[in-house]
Amino acid sequence: MKITEQCVVGLSWTLKDTLGEELDVLDEPIEFLLGGSDLLAKIEEALQGHEPGDQLELHLEPIDAFGDYDDRLLFLEPRALFPDQLDEGMGFEGLPEGCSPNAPKDRLFFVSDIYPDHVVLDGNHPLAGMALRIQLKVHTVREAEAHEVGSGTMGTGFFRMQVGAVDPASEPDASPPPTLH
Repeated sequence: MKITEQCVVGLSWTLKDTLGEELDVLDEPIEFLLGGSDLLAKIEEALQGHEPGDQLELHLEPIDAFGDYDDRLLFLEPRALFPDQLDEGMGFEGLPEGCSPNAPKDRLFFVSDIYPDHVVLDGNHPLAGMALRIQLKVHTVREAEAHEVGSGTMGTGFFRMQVGAVDPASEPDASPPPTLH
């Protein structure tokens, strides 16, 4: 079966930056729903018509990958609002009560810096602002079942950073723009 606009595809990949440094390797295939919210649009577009065994190599500019880096998604918050055990890289769904009211509630934030009195939280995807190269291998292709199409995802979430993803077409004035993961 060839990949169509709405099917389930098993993929593995190697993700690199433009200098060739490996950023992520998925050795064992994972299933993604095409036509849902699982994959970036440029990846879905490139996969159309391919079949199991095919390999693709894509170059993604930031606009087609994880977006440009948005400094409006950096927040300096009081250290006292966070757990005692806090490490750089730790993630939070939204910010704790008492943090900046301007912070989007539906975003994942990562601790980027810890100071004695403050914590810096970043709502950007860790790969925001980067052009990427991704080598994909198609392992399986099958028709999507009705419940999979209805949910819009296989639940993998690799390419999303928002807890409740916002469709930019339905909310064009949403600020800041959604960041993909």
